[in-house]
Amino acid sequence: MWWKILSVVLLVYVFLTGLLVPLKSGIETVEPAAAHTGREITIRFYGYNTFFEKSAESPIRVWLYYDSQYALSASSFTVVNDTILDARFNMPVNLPEGKQTVYLNAIIDHPIAGASLLPAAIELNQDSSGMVAGLPLDAAWTTTPVETLHLQKGFSFPYQNVIYESIRNTYFHVPMWFVLLFLFCASVWYSLLYLANPSDSSIIRKLKVAGRTLTYMVPAGQENDRRAAAYAETGLLFGILGLLTGMIWANYTWGKPWSNDIKQLMTAVALLIYLAYFILRSSFDEPEKSARLAAVYNIFAFASLIPLLYIVPRMFASLHPGATGNPAFGTQDLDNTMRAVFYPAIIGWTLLGFWIANLRIRYQRLFDRAMDLH
Repeated sequence: MWWKILSVVLLVYVFLTGLLVPLKSGIETVEPAAAHTGREITIRFYGYNTFFEKSAESPIRVWLYYDSQYALSASSFTVVNDTILDARFNMPVNLPEGKQTVYLNAIIDHPIAGASLLPAAIELNQDSSGMVAGLPLDAAWTTTPVETLHLQKGFSFPYQNVIYESIRNTYFHVPMWFVLLFLFCASVWYSLLYLANPSDSSIIRKLKVAGRTLTYMVPAGQENDRRAAAYAETGLLFGILGLLTGMIWANYTWGKPWSNDIKQLMTAVALLIYLAYFILRSSFDEPEKSARLAAVYNIFAFASLIPLLYIVPRMFASLHPGATGNPAFGTQDLDNTMRAVFYPAIIGWTLLGFWIANLRIRYQRLFDRAMDLH
């Protein structure tokens, strides 16, 4: 009973924290997105959850950042409102390392909102008409390095461009696949037990009806088969939920719910393989033959799950988070605040999954018992 209460507590915590905790400050976009060297330009920054108008002891600082050596500091700035800021830059004459084009990251450091970053915000092109051959690197690159950045205080989730508030789906979409794997593991374990135990061995079961406890014997093979089917059913349910939540997320971030991404395709194939498990179970009139063939099929279905979900997707480029060809979560995808919700979400959803499976097992016991009495 305690683990059922724990699942409810954890999921309530996940829903409340995951949906109500704000995101950190960030930069949505800048205008214009391109500039040339040797000119003075005003760039408008559009922030997210920023507090540009809030006064502070130290001023706001704005940079266009190339690397640890080369950064341009704004000569002046004007706050339009809490989320819009105009900054003026004097672009240097020459680009670093003799390049014709570089992409500069935008950084806004606010004492209250903390530091916000937009990667590759500005495309800076070398203006050949103003380029001076042999001229040393413009001092503007090195006189104002990016340093002593502020951190936003309080508990908040990271801001990431493209996904924005949908980052909260991490606590609902990703745990579905953990639950699926755990339930399918339990299912194949009971399939193995079914094949290993003789059908004539029995175990004692107790059934409460109208306040009375009835004790009866159940063949061990029948109970193991019942558990294998229930865990597979519940695992398939969470797999479908994972696919649906992923399609909703993809529609927001990728523009459409189905992009033929390798992870999407392999997940669909894996779910179809397990769907065939239930078709196989219902294809025979003899219960023992159906259970035996289903148990064998379950072993091979689980063996195909690992390459389909964890090996094949790493062999191809994917739209999912992570490096190219590795659509898995990495250290850059989660910070400590997200881990404080993500790990409880995995535990809570997993406990809920086993709770649902146990309810399915109890229902099947009652149904089988009722059929025996008739």
